[in-house]
Amino acid sequence: MNDQTPDSATDIPALMQAMGQRARAAAADLAFASPEAKRRALEAAADFVTARLPDILAANAQDMAFGRDKGLSPAMLDRLELTEDRIAAITAGLRAVAAQDDPVGAVIAEWDRPNGLHIQRVRTPLGVVGVIYESRPNVTADAGALCLKSGNAVILRGGSESFHSSGILVEALRAGLRAADLPEDAIQLVPTRDRAAVRELLTMTDYVDVIVPRGGKGLVGLVQAEARVPVFAHLEGICHVYIDRAADPETALKVTLNAKTRRTGICGAAECLLIHRDVVDSIGQGVIRALLDAGVEVRGDATLQSIPGVTPAQEDDWGREFLDMIIAARVVEDIDAAIAHIRRYGSSHTESILTEDDAAAHRFFQRLDSAILMRNASTQFADGGEFGMGAEIGIATGKMHARGPVGAEQLTSFKYLVTGQGTTRP
Repeated sequence: MNDQTPDSATDIPALMQAMGQRARAAAADLAFASPEAKRRALEAAADFVTARLPDILAANAQDMAFGRDKGLSPAMLDRLELTEDRIAAITAGLRAVAAQDDPVGAVIAEWDRPNGLHIQRVRTPLGVVGVIYESRPNVTADAGALCLKSGNAVILRGGSESFHSSGILVEALRAGLRAADLPEDAIQLVPTRDRAAVRELLTMTDYVDVIVPRGGKGLVGLVQAEARVPVFAHLEGICHVYIDRAADPETALKVTLNAKTRRTGICGAAECLLIHRDVVDSIGQGVIRALLDAGVEVRGDATLQSIPGVTPAQEDDWGREFLDMIIAARVVEDIDAAIAHIRRYGSSHTESILTEDDAAAHRFFQRLDSAILMRNASTQFADGGEFGMGAEIGIATGKMHARGPVGAEQLTSFKYLVTGQGTTRP
């Protein structure tokens, strides 16, 4: 980070323009950096994070105090908190990204034409990526690492509450760039909490090639409404679990509990449970009671309200991202009713069907178009690290360019390399 204080008065447009210019220059150099140099940079960054563990914990304690004073919910505070285990996961993610094959320059396809031209389609960096996110400081490391690996410069604008934690993590990433003799300006953190910096970043079409928002509905809505730079849509994580008539009882119980309760504040947490009417009095009862016993507030439809402890669901509970120990639950007549509900209320993020019936699973997969569809697995696996990507910059729910976990490969475009032998067109 530079020497700007988080709340210092500054000329925001000038600040952001200068960052954009530096990012564009760095991107030009990073685009052809060797895979070995990028690997060294990420390994060195991981070493730096390990060495600065006490400082990171102290910085995060500052951020946690700021978050409490700001009145953040327990789920948001959980997103913000860094523990030794979570910092270890950050370093593991950096090393995992370092070890991956470099996507830049990979040949996607190649062919020869009858006129003698040889054509290759190869991966190339997008250029400069702007990442706007809330609370979670690990996004700083994930986004920085993935942009570096894919040859992109990145401008990071983290949430105001994670300012100090993100600052040290960016220091680590920039130290890694220095160690590998790569341009430090390839990774920059906006050095102010002023929200005007966000609006400026969204309009920097001369310097920024794509914006990736990570956060709640308010943030994503702002980005989509005001951005002039293309956006990788990352909408709410309104994730559904559907218990089919052919579900295995043990699978339904453990998967649903994990999907809701493992971490309630992440976008892959289940927010709505759908139960086939044929199993509502057997598997359904058991799962609902287990959720209640685990401390989950179950907001159920009229049928489920007969179970002691279930509270009545309101219309706005369907299609709501709680990010808390709350789940909406509804009985559906059949799989098609479940599909219809998800189509109406879902956010195209992640849905899971619990069933032993191959035909039902096929129907669910075929007729829904969410970015991630699962069978007999917790929605909490909606994560780039769990997909083998090392990390993710977000879960894209749109349909342009990238969908699902956005890793290094998804942060590339492509170009055509055409080779002739004095070939001319008649």
